[in-house]
Amino acid sequence: MQRLTLLDGSKFQITIQRLCHQLIENHNLFENSVILGIQPRGIFLAKRIIAELKVSLPDVKIESGNLDITFFRDDFRRKEGLLIPSSTEIDFIIEGKKVILMDDVLWTGRTIRAAMDALQSFGRPGKVELLTLVDRRFSRHLPIEADYIGIKVDTIASQKVIVSWKETDQEDKVILLSEK
Repeated sequence: MQRLTLLDGSKFQITIQRLCHQLIENHNLFENSVILGIQPRGIFLAKRIIAELKVSLPDVKIESGNLDITFFRDDFRRKEGLLIPSSTEIDFIIEGKKVILMDDVLWTGRTIRAAMDALQSFGRPGKVELLTLVDRRFSRHLPIEADYIGIKVDTIASQKVIVSWKETDQEDKVILLSEK
């Protein structure tokens, strides 16, 4: 396997900061905006973004939560064994609000479609946006595009993108794995 590091160290942190600045440009003080991390890996990105936003906007309360999509996926019945969903934590109303969905990697678009389906259980947002750390272009199964993108990567189906988080994996890093 070939391992190519796409982001790490200071470049990883600068990418997070850039995404935060883009959010601030479009959402100002987040009066009518909420952030939802898609379980399981999007919550790490959402928490990191929120922590960085608090540095820039220390007096602003940003509503945020976690969204589980386990039973909204189009492939959940195809998996063998017992499915154990993650928790959904949304303790606010999303009706009419701008919802910013966050996930670490955008690949086929199926996770995002499932998240939008799950989101409807909590009301009708005024607008839904997508922020992703890595956009694996040219692999979409559905016509879904991110509004905010950390990095774009051109990949083929046999390649894999791995996002490591300091909180769980001891370092911030994005790696592209390819067969030799």
